[in-house]
Amino acid sequence: MKVIRFFQSIQAKLIIIYVLLILIAMQLIAAYFYQTLDSHYKNEFRDSINSQATLIAGLVESQYLNEPKNSDTKNLSEELTYFVNSLFAPGNTEIQIIDAGGVVLSTSLEANKQIVNQKTTKTEVTRALQGIRDNDRMFTDVDNTRKFATAKPIGSGVRVLGAVYIVSSMEDLYKTMSSINRILIVATLIALAFTAGLGVILSGTITKPIKEITQQATAAAEGNFDQSVKVYGKDEISQLGHTFNFMMNRLKEAIFINEEEKEKLASILTNMNDGVVATDEAGQIILMNRRAMQILQVKEEQSAQRHISELLGLTREEIDQYVNGERNTTLIDVPLPDDEDVQTVRVTFTTIHRRGDGVTGAIAVLQDVTEQEKLEQSRREFVANVSHELRTPLTTIKSYLEALEDGAMEDKQLAPRFLSVTRNETERMIRLVTDLLHLSRLDSKQALLTKEQTDIADMLEEVADRFSFQLRQKSIRIRIVAEPGIRPVALDRDKIDQVLDNLVSNAIKYTPDEGAITIYARMAEGGQLEISVQDTGIGIPKKDQPRIFDRFYRVDKARSRNMGGTGLGLSIAREIVKAHGGAMSLESEPGSGTKVTFMLPVLPEEENAS
Repeated sequence: MKVIRFFQSIQAKLIIIYVLLILIAMQLIAAYFYQTLDSHYKNEFRDSINSQATLIAGLVESQYLNEPKNSDTKNLSEELTYFVNSLFAPGNTEIQIIDAGGVVLSTSLEANKQIVNQKTTKTEVTRALQGIRDNDRMFTDVDNTRKFATAKPIGSGVRVLGAVYIVSSMEDLYKTMSSINRILIVATLIALAFTAGLGVILSGTITKPIKEITQQATAAAEGNFDQSVKVYGKDEISQLGHTFNFMMNRLKEAIFINEEEKEKLASILTNMNDGVVATDEAGQIILMNRRAMQILQVKEEQSAQRHISELLGLTREEIDQYVNGERNTTLIDVPLPDDEDVQTVRVTFTTIHRRGDGVTGAIAVLQDVTEQEKLEQSRREFVANVSHELRTPLTTIKSYLEALEDGAMEDKQLAPRFLSVTRNETERMIRLVTDLLHLSRLDSKQALLTKEQTDIADMLEEVADRFSFQLRQKSIRIRIVAEPGIRPVALDRDKIDQVLDNLVSNAIKYTPDEGAITIYARMAEGGQLEISVQDTGIGIPKKDQPRIFDRFYRVDKARSRNMGGTGLGLSIAREIVKAHGGAMSLESEPGSGTKVTFMLPVLPEEENAS
């Protein structure tokens, strides 16, 4: 694998390029040199043989072939052989002297003595006997010996006296050329080896900085920006190293700023009171902060790869309208776990646009507006209740006054009754307005508390005394139970009396004849005074108990109104207890009675003072 990776590297490619360039150059040079040298040696060899043939032809013509015809042929052959061998060192060369009839007169090669006095048919000889001087050829003999043959005519005149035929082996020449070829091959191999080594060194100067830049780029991709590339010079690669280091520094700063911004954004998203859900263009959730999970009652793994419509309980068509910006706000109800109640959530959508891509997603901001909706509902109910409570007595007063104006004033029996009803309705309106003003002062913290040390047992006894007449009328028994050890407590006596009066009054109203009412007082855990009023009346249905302290809320509206109540008594009582720093609660079973309890804190200095 390392070898494969090496040959895939730039360094190997550069080395291969260097080697190939040198190889091609050496091959071209060697081919040209070899071809030139081969042509030169062959031409020189040919010229040398031709010169010998011409020289021999001239000498033979002048000394032997011009002799008379009757001379001894045997002696002539011997003389010619001696002449040739003495003047020329044949070596691998055979020289033949041939007369005009094509008969071999002499040969310098002892092995071919049998051809003497025989007629030769060689083409070169035939052409030379015809007077043609350029008669040479190169051929390969039967023993695979490469040879050169030439024939020159003897005779300077018109008449050809004979021919000189020379055959010379070219093996020495070819051996020389082979040696030269081997030298060229060895030189090429040495040059290639030297080039490869030099290529390794030179390519290393190029690839080493590139490798370092690659390593630093890999380290940067893994998040390590602390190292820098070494710069070795001022060439283009060094400039690349400078630029890379500059880029790494800028990238490091950009990533640091980006991470800092991401941390800020994550901190903001985590600690926001509003939930945030981000989606892509398809509505798939890509981000959800902790508050959004709390509001939607989901866990992180439950939100992954889900469509926002599944979490919000909306259809995908509706979600597409919000993502595309056609709509931006809606209200949804999210059921609370283990509770019949629901929380109201306002969802505000903001589309995400990217230049050139259009809408790429949306951000949904979730706001828990349950309390706001409840307050708004309470406000609407309060306005409606106040309007209703005021309209009823005003309508009654108006109708009776109109009747009196129309003549009922003259009726001695109807006039007093109409005036009595008008007075009662007026008093009811006064009580209602008084209660509303009282609640308003309590809500705006304008009702000042005048605390004084109060004996709890005496306070409870006085309450029972104030309602003794109503109790006797309905034959209701009342019992005061104050545990021993209750010390005097600092409280606003008038306002607590108002709380107790309201609770006892309600107990009397909704307790049948011969029932019983019990007022308890004790010191609870945590240094708090606990006072409760319990009756044996009709009780309160379960569905009405959570709203029993709401303003104008009545379980039985008609009966409560007929009994003269305004529907604000328990609300005022709770506000008074809250102004003292306490709390009020209610326990009731339909048909078994009701128990209302309120807790008042006792300050440590009050205990010490007592």
